[in-house]
Amino acid sequence: MLNPPSLNAQAWDKAADGWNHHAAPIAAWLANVTAAMIDAAQIGIGSSVLDIAAGAGNQTLDIARRVGPKGYVLATDVSPHSLTLAKDNALTCGLTHIQTRVADAQALGLAGSNFDAAVSRLGLMFCTAPLQALASARAALKPCGRLAAVVFSTPQSNPCLTVMMGAALKAAGATAQSPYAPGTLLSLGQPGLMAKLLGDAGFGDIDVQAVSAPFQLASAGHYVDFVRSSGSPIMQILASLDAKAQDAAWADMVAKLDVFTTASGWVGPNELLLCSATAPG
Repeated sequence: MLNPPSLNAQAWDKAADGWNHHAAPIAAWLANVTAAMIDAAQIGIGSSVLDIAAGAGNQTLDIARRVGPKGYVLATDVSPHSLTLAKDNALTCGLTHIQTRVADAQALGLAGSNFDAAVSRLGLMFCTAPLQALASARAALKPCGRLAAVVFSTPQSNPCLTVMMGAALKAAGATAQSPYAPGTLLSLGQPGLMAKLLGDAGFGDIDVQAVSAPFQLASAGHYVDFVRSSGSPIMQILASLDAKAQDAAWADMVAKLDVFTTASGWVGPNELLLCSATAPG
């Protein structure tokens, strides 16, 4: 059985350029849930915001625009290269009130920083110790500060992910593992888990809502091209194979995902969990 890949700084550095290159389709895919996350965190003009596992900073730009020049956004990530891209993107957009800091979400080192809000979009599920990550976020918030996070929901509601992971494991000759294994794509989708973790981390006013987020692209091939350059967990599973075997695995994924092709293009089903809570006063 293949152990879950270790999503370390080097692995995310390798995927950073892919995420940045596909910024436009990612922004379109997650536009509604990103806006809902910012609203759930009660971010407004002048807010100070901690963006956890920010990656190349696509959502960081949205947050910075919401808080305005009198606000402040600190983007953190375990990947230095991702944060270099995030900083470059911010400067290109003229958003000088964004700063970056290399930090593991599970050990932010920001206790007592008194942020008004903390957010994390599709990052917390990669933490092998998510409770530790939530506690670290809470410690960085001011009393009654807000947290909002987005993670993937159940395997049944995210068939594209399960199809690709299954194909990758088969190609690598590995046995399928639990979809809820810690640190993996769907690890926080288990019903009730996020609400429990938020409560255990000391948060109150907890709300977890399922949100449909279909990924619309021209074809299944375009989706696989995105994952091939950005999907670190699957990239790592296939890394031990030679180029020919990797190409065959990616082609197998395209064939399997073509079932989601419609008359107007490819529409891959995805369901996310929008989780929000309040730090103690």
